[in-house]
This record gives sequence, structure tokens and C-alpha cells, in this order.
Amino acid sequence: MLIEQPPLLYRAFFPGAIWRIDSSAKNVFLTFDDGPIPHITPWVLDILDCYQIKATFFCVGDNVRKHPEIYQMILDRGHTVGNHTFSHVQGLPMSSKSYMDNVIKAEHYIKSEYFRPPHGHLRFSQYFKLRKRYKVIMWDVVTRDYSKRMTAQGVFNVVKKKTRNGSIIVFHDSLKAKERIKVALPLSIEWLLAQGYTFQSINI
Repeated sequence: MLIEQPPLLYRAFFPGAIWRIDSSAKNVFLTFDDGPIPHITPWVLDILDCYQIKATFFCVGDNVRKHPEIYQMILDRGHTVGNHTFSHVQGLPMSSKSYMDNVIKAEHYIKSEYFRPPHGHLRFSQYFKLRKRYKVIMWDVVTRDYSKRMTAQGVFNVVKKKTRNGSIIVFHDSLKAKERIKVALPLSIEWLLAQGYTFQSINI
């Protein structure tokens, strides 16, 4: 599916956005969207600790407001964070002002130069306003772990099939993904390590 690895044409709609980092090096960048929540984020952090991996968490501002201790846990364990709007809003149905107001509201809770739009859906006017304020981080591989149509093995298969040098990989520390990520994340990490990949958090 196109969503799993967006084609060059779609990437061209957002010039300057980061989809992949340094394709010459055998690095991958694990990212997690939509948290932090108590039901799954601490488990993700424990798994990353087990493998001594640093990742990047794109956090929803309202979740940080409700669970500041888990957000602090992400920071204390040495991971990078990014803004994922205050209430996980999509840009297309909203005016640019309303969308930016929501993003800026999240800034009160998430101090970061990085931003990822929920679902990657934006108006061009919103994107160019965001670029003045943030480094916009998209993805090279989205695992679709949030989808009820996917099995944990299916999520793992996406990682195996689509990952390449410099891939930014998206998992979700969310209730929708919980059942699948608990199986697929350790499998994916083990497989990527076996392929010789090094894990890094985003730092650009």
C-alpha cells in the first residue's frame, strides 16, 4: 500500500519535509506517535531500554497535559520528542489559523523543534507556516500497527519489506496499536539488529 512507504510524488508535495535520513548509512530511526499514555508508553520505553535504543516520540499535547509523569519519563530516558498537535487534529478540514492555534497550544507542553502532522494530512498553507517554526518530520515506513485489519505478523512484515538505509519508521504508542505493537516491536527490533542496522533518535 502507498501509505506504508509514500511515493516520491507525494513527498514532493512537501518540499523540505524530512522523510528519510542519510540513505548512505545503515541507520534507522524509530518513532512513536500519539502518546504518551499509561497503557503502553512505559512498556515501549522498557523495551527500548532492553535493547539500549533511543527513539523519537511525537506526542499529543493533551496526552502530555494528562500524563506529565510519562512525558517526563520519555525525556529522562534520553529520547527525543516532537509536537503532534494538541488534540491530534488533521489539517485538511481546518483553517490554517485554527490548525496553527492547536499546534501552538501543544507547545505549552512539548518543547521541541520537531513537528509531525497527524496522518500527514496538511493544507499547503499550513505546511509553509509550520516550516517557519519547525522541522517537519514525516516518515519512510509506517507500520499500520493502528489498523484492526493488520495482525502483529503483518506489522512485522511491513518493517521487513519496506525498511532501508535511513528509514524513519512509525509505530504508535496508542490503545489502537497496543495489541499489535507488543508483538511486532520486539520482533522488528531483533530483525533490524540482525540485518546490521543501528538505531538513532532524530537529531537534525
